[in-house]
Amino acid sequence: MKLLLADDHDLVRDTLVAYVESTGDIDVDAVANFDQAFERIKSGVAYDLVLLDYKMPKMNGLEGLHRILALQNPPRVALISGDATREVAEAALEAGAAGFVPKTLAAQSLINAIRFMAMGEQYAPIDFMTAPEAPPTHPLADKLTQRELQVLEGLTKGQSNKEIARDLDLAEPTIKLHVKTLYRKIDVNNRTQAALVAREAGLF
Repeated sequence: MKLLLADDHDLVRDTLVAYVESTGDIDVDAVANFDQAFERIKSGVAYDLVLLDYKMPKMNGLEGLHRILALQNPPRVALISGDATREVAEAALEAGAAGFVPKTLAAQSLINAIRFMAMGEQYAPIDFMTAPEAPPTHPLADKLTQRELQVLEGLTKGQSNKEIARDLDLAEPTIKLHVKTLYRKIDVNNRTQAALVAREAGLF
């Protein structure tokens, strides 16, 4: 089996090559960017599978994948990534990718995935594709602790410190302290301003 691996991180690329070739029946060509991968493919080398790092230079998101798949008799192509989202994986699979491989995948699972995709199947790890999406973060939310966010949510509902304390099962003086701290962090002077800032940011 012949594999082309394109990844701009030297350590990652070298480690993957060493492990994959240790299986004894997979020959790996490795390049550092999309342009090099594209030229190898256009030169006529017959690859059973091409693994493209999603974030490497010249990939331009899914554009690199589309360019290879648009070639006459293209090889099977899969994406490998350390931080791409499920949406990216789904889009790649819809575009005709052979699969999506997270860099967090266990080494033996990676080998199994490579063989699976080279045989003509489409691969994506079920746990990755079904994991709940992390809620989007907001710069304002990043400034506050989880407890301060809970208190701020109470303020946006128009609750008093006593009501927030009851809902969170905390003492009222503790809530007062949280309110004072979050005022300082989001640069407001009163409850109304805090509620407006939170609503404008779309936090609640």
